Amino acid sequence: MSGNDDTAIPAGREFLFTAHDFQRVRDLIYSHAGISLSDSKQELVYSRLSRRLRATGIRSFAEYLQLLERGEHAEWEAFANSLTTNLTSFFREPHHFPLLADHLRAIAGRNPITLWCSAASTGEEAYSMAMTAVDVFGSFTPPVSIIASDIDTHVLESARAGIYSEEQVRKLDPEQVKRFFLHGTDVQAGHVRIRKELRDMIAFRQVNLLHDNWPLRQPLDAIFCRNVMIYFDKPTQLKILKNFVPLLRSDGLLFAGHSESFYHAGEYFKLRGRTVYELSPQVRAQQAADPARRG
Repeated sequence: MSGNDDTAIPAGREFLFTAHDFQRVRDLIYSHAGISLSDSKQELVYSRLSRRLRATGIRSFAEYLQLLERGEHAEWEAFANSLTTNLTSFFREPHHFPLLADHLRAIAGRNPITLWCSAASTGEEAYSMAMTAVDVFGSFTPPVSIIASDIDTHVLESARAGIYSEEQVRKLDPEQVKRFFLHGTDVQAGHVRIRKELRDMIAFRQVNLLHDNWPLRQPLDAIFCRNVMIYFDKPTQLKILKNFVPLLRSDGLLFAGHSESFYHAGEYFKLRGRTVYELSPQVRAQQAADPARRG
């Protein structure tokens, strides 16, 4: 076999993965989830999708991608799960949580208060929001409900269980760990579980932000959409941000990630503080003039 044969599997690789295969992956994940993969992600894509080839018994990327293009639903879900990044931690970007606490105090007379964690991953962000609400209201049953969503069904299962290693809570204040977690014993030794009261505050749902018809109808008091927009191109970001608008109350807040900027959505959102946005004056005026809107 010639060394220039592009059908040859390179040394050290189990499967052939051509530039054409990578482009097909980019097109598929963009059309399905709006995720824009850069050229630098080729090795990451190979590593993660190789697991799916082994799991399905398929021997080439070309065959695997044909399976997806035929619309195999179960494998589409596994494909999206494989390419979704789920880096998170409790109270990540900690400057946001005092701001959330201030917002909750300002609207404390509202019942219920509804928050949306739109990229929940394994649940640490949503549970950090719940802990903040408990602290603000001085009760494990505050008038706060949280919707926590993700496109990845596997991480949602983990989030719903609320079980973490002791290493994952090591950076929390020991008093927080004592108040909000139960320590495992026997086979669960070395792990902790979020208290049931906090788990009961949160409804976990699969939501694809690229879709238009999200399963959220009630007016929201805040949306956390942090460190997910970086995976979308500007037109996709703008589409998602525009879809946030009718869901937010006029005084609602949008929390973004530390490396994200929504200046291109100035028609809809105005920067209020460090990576925290509020609805633009134009949108708030339109909402005030709409008799169907409240709050």
